[in-house]
Amino acid sequence: MTYESFKFKIEEGIARITFNQPERGNPMDLRFNTELSRIATECDETPGVRCVVIESSGKYFGVGADLKTMNKDQAALHVFIKNATVGLHSALSRFARMDAPLIVSVHSLAVGGFVSLCAAADFCIAAESARFYAAYTGIGLLCDGGGSAFLPRRVGSRRATEFLLRNETWNSQRALDLGLINYRVKDEDLQAQTWALARELAAGPTRAFGEIKNLLLSSSENPIEAQMEQEARAMTRVTKTQDGWNGVCSVAEKRKPVFIGK
Repeated sequence: MTYESFKFKIEEGIARITFNQPERGNPMDLRFNTELSRIATECDETPGVRCVVIESSGKYFGVGADLKTMNKDQAALHVFIKNATVGLHSALSRFARMDAPLIVSVHSLAVGGFVSLCAAADFCIAAESARFYAAYTGIGLLCDGGGSAFLPRRVGSRRATEFLLRNETWNSQRALDLGLINYRVKDEDLQAQTWALARELAAGPTRAFGEIKNLLLSSSENPIEAQMEQEARAMTRVTKTQDGWNGVCSVAEKRKPVFIGK
């Protein structure tokens, strides 16, 4: 399948998603969100995908919503918002629930929903020159893309509230200090560091990664006893996989395990 808003390919177990509208700043318009949902489904349903990398092309990582589309008809805007967010939210839900870890690699300014994407990712690597701008209340609106769910998980409720209500911009050091991103690297090292992490994760026990991701998503909602039961059930599922059995046997026999993602 070909896409207009993205470049997309899968090689050696790594799905590479590149925002590809640099002349427009890679806005989250209806086509972008719809295509991202399809790509997320393809990543989730392709057994050989063991890691997903999202990156961007052009001056900006992503400028947020396409305001030039949104400002044409107020009477129709509420319908447009509901249609546009369907694809975006579907994509982020699938990325969050799929087994393969998601890495977002940010080279410059991320605005609005792109900050939510960074918070939703399992790993976020940012260049020193990257910045993260809330944007929503600056245009009288509010967060989407799971921002109200993922951002407090990363930075805490107090900081998320401050970021969104005061319409803040965080530089990469601030984002690192507060936990929005995992790593801050020199601009020229961003791609190398991103792909080193992607290759590491793609060589790991993919099914176990997926179970861990889902456990972490439920950890703030379940009582401790329920969460521990979910851990036990997840562990039993993983023991039935080839990677689970191979890992146990290899370490017991003092060999380094080689995982195949099954």
